[in-house]
Amino acid sequence: MPNPETDWTIIVTVDVVLFALHDKQLHVVLSRRPNEPFAGQWALPGGYVHQQEDTDSLAAALRVLRTKTGIAPPYLEQLYSFADGARDPRGWSVSLSYFALVDHAVLANAQTAAPGLGFDLVDVNAVPRLSFDHNRIFETALKRLRDKSAYSTLPCYLLPEQFTFAQVHETYEHVMGVALDKSAFRRKLTEMDVLEECKGQRVGGAHRPAQLFKVKADVANRLRLLERPLA
Repeated sequence: MPNPETDWTIIVTVDVVLFALHDKQLHVVLSRRPNEPFAGQWALPGGYVHQQEDTDSLAAALRVLRTKTGIAPPYLEQLYSFADGARDPRGWSVSLSYFALVDHAVLANAQTAAPGLGFDLVDVNAVPRLSFDHNRIFETALKRLRDKSAYSTLPCYLLPEQFTFAQVHETYEHVMGVALDKSAFRRKLTEMDVLEECKGQRVGGAHRPAQLFKVKADVANRLRLLERPLA
């Protein structure tokens, strides 16, 4: 007689929503599934948890990203656990989902170094029907990103190591999907005290070259929060 306590196999995966800015528009990384179910259909980077190899779900997510995209993102956060008997036609399943941010140049370099990786960048406003319930995971991650960007330094993880004020201002606007007054935004950044000038580093024309900034070392690996949202 079957024993429901021992005979029920649950599928456990990690799925990662990886965001990057490209051509001044927020994009998400997708790839075509090589196998059934949903062979040939777009999906988020994901894979099974390896019981013997992964110390925890974060390690599994980092391994999946290295395998599928060739990178280790500067920011990776657990999003939500999606679990039910309908999301995967193979049976009852759990997706331990994460979302991550990276500078587009890092992804481009990874594709150049290993063209067989086979991922692509898709505009967040043009995401097609995805495998499993990956549309729901993507939409949850996009909302989380936009909500947190309104009161934190999160969008800075989409920037290169050095950037201008115009670049960071545009990045926040592209992520949040709203126009931000430049003067008010500059005051908010000053409140956060997260950026420092790259001494002697400027870009642009000879008349008014733009100062380059970087995230302060003591906050580079953690979020700094605002008391009041940006918009």
